[in-house]
Amino acid sequence: VQLQASGGGLVQAGGSLRLSCAASGFIFDDYAIGWFRQAPGKEREFVASIGWSGGGALYGDSVKGRFTISRDNAKNTVYLQMNSLKPEDTAVYYCAGGRRSYSGKSRDDYTSWGQGTLVTVSS
Repeated sequence: VQLQASGGGLVQAGGSLRLSCAASGFIFDDYAIGWFRQAPGKEREFVASIGWSGGGALYGDSVKGRFTISRDNAKNTVYLQMNSLKPEDTAVYYCAGGRRSYSGKSRDDYTSWGQGTLVTVSS
């Protein structure tokens, strides 16, 4: 199982970025995919997740209304559209999958993790 996160970068506060998570090595549309983030010195935090069919989206409280998760099973890719970015969104963002078909907020809901992509939001 391989998950490759991409799309991170430097953006000003109020701006937008779209992250992608490309998957290979498993039956992608059998599994939920989640996004987590980790800022320096902080615990890894749940951001968003989506079920196998594209339904059942869940969001962390700090990103509700600003981030949107979606997936394209034909492309084996999950997206995280991030709008109205804030400096506190600065973190390494990881995608994860491979344990179950319905989305979840816990790290234990996922078995495989990508390498992460850095998002930096300047004030």
